[in-house]
Amino acid sequence: MDYIFTSQRLGFRNWLSSDLPKMAAINADEGVMKFFPSSQTKARTKEFIKRMQIQFEKNGFCYFAVELLETNEFIGFTGLSEQTYDADYTPCVDIGWRLGKAHWGKGYATEGAKRVLQYGFEELKLDQILSIAPIINKASEGVMKKIGMHKVKTFDHSLLLGDERLKECVLYEINTLSKF
Repeated sequence: MDYIFTSQRLGFRNWLSSDLPKMAAINADEGVMKFFPSSQTKARTKEFIKRMQIQFEKNGFCYFAVELLETNEFIGFTGLSEQTYDADYTPCVDIGWRLGKAHWGKGYATEGAKRVLQYGFEELKLDQILSIAPIINKASEGVMKKIGMHKVKTFDHSLLLGDERLKECVLYEINTLSKF
């Protein structure tokens, strides 16, 4: 497989049409999507993959498809994405991850996110990368801390105002001065 970059155990690449069934299964898993307003349909997953392919062609980054190097098994995504919704911190580039449940608790999110930050700062020459998650998503906030990000604030997310459970979010950042 041709990877854009790798970490010790993971390969990062652009999306393939063959990723759709596997990513759709991850997006349909209620446990994986616990901190999102809903699980995602196959059609919405297809739209997501297309958006990521377009972002990659435009910017050289996206939420990358991630595989285990040892087996070439697709396990989800980790990467960077442009965010332009209405907020006082946008437009921005954020880092995010979503892995299938079978791959939780093995350090893949942290390993992958560290490598994505390195790619963002060293290859893409980004100055700042943000990360946003509902305040109740302590696992994602834990990854943010492990990869060296710093908490900026807690806020009500403009896209989640109708969801009492998820609207309160945390914003973390890392920049070229504080990286690694």
